[in-house]
Amino acid sequence: MYSLGIDIGGTKCAVILGKGELTQNTEGFIIDKIQFPTNVSRGYEKIIAEIIEKGDEILLRNNVSKCDLIGVGVSCGGPLNSKTGTIHCPPNLPDWDNVTISDILSRHFGVKCVLHNDANACAVAEWRFGAGKGYNNMVFLTFGTGMGAGLILDGKLYSGTNDGAGEVGHIRLAETGPEGYGKKGSFEGFCSGGGIRNLAILTAKDYIRNNKKSILFESEKDLENLTAQSIAEAMYEGDAFAREVYEKCAEYLGRGLSVIIDILNPEAIVIGSIFERNQEFFVPLIEKIIKTEALGCNSEVCKILPAQLGDSIGDYAALGVLF
Repeated sequence: MYSLGIDIGGTKCAVILGKGELTQNTEGFIIDKIQFPTNVSRGYEKIIAEIIEKGDEILLRNNVSKCDLIGVGVSCGGPLNSKTGTIHCPPNLPDWDNVTISDILSRHFGVKCVLHNDANACAVAEWRFGAGKGYNNMVFLTFGTGMGAGLILDGKLYSGTNDGAGEVGHIRLAETGPEGYGKKGSFEGFCSGGGIRNLAILTAKDYIRNNKKSILFESEKDLENLTAQSIAEAMYEGDAFAREVYEKCAEYLGRGLSVIIDILNPEAIVIGSIFERNQEFFVPLIEKIIKTEALGCNSEVCKILPAQLGDSIGDYAALGVLF
């Protein structure tokens, strides 16, 4: 019993081969993987052709027939329609307009194809075999390039009326601030890789005007090289500017978490990527905010947890939507 997982991103794509039924024990399930650059400028038809080519290749080199497959799972950024298996122009895949990816892959491989947006797929992965195991009500936050959420409510994935549930990055947390989701002061504007960089640029301009120093820049021309990672590294080296940026990010992360806690009343919020790598910094700061912003009866029953699947989460997410 084999399955294929397809992880489609704006930077890279991956084809993953799994063997057996994906249960809470993931050991030995993933047996092979092929990764390649997306190169979005070449258009979706060439990208899908390469996905199919790599799918055939991974089957051949593992001596697996299409007849041995039980299905194909696809994880991709939204907007999309999981019911029809159609991708509708995600920001990182600009020409993928009304692409019927499930039908295309199902016809080629001869099995069912299930499509979910990447935040939902990652939520399922962390819920079944990561930090969310054992919880009936769990929220997963991506906190990577962007800020999206996947919702596990009453023991099942909740994707909303048209797969629009979980777009927490669009929530406005302040009237002004860095931009994310096309909205200044949004949750994604403060809490994402791009948001942290934008927040740093805004803060750095004040530093430069006031002749304040940082190891990250001497003038505005240095600001284009800022990244969330370089700012985090400077913070751990004791840079005051970098710490100020991350403290502001933590403040708004705490505010955003408080909104989620009070609306959904989850048992756990699992957070990936930037939070996962910097949890010792974030946890004490966000706990202070949650204590003042969220209802005590709700925050007391909600654990804030780092994601456990790390760099493998995309692989398990793509395969996990089948099970």
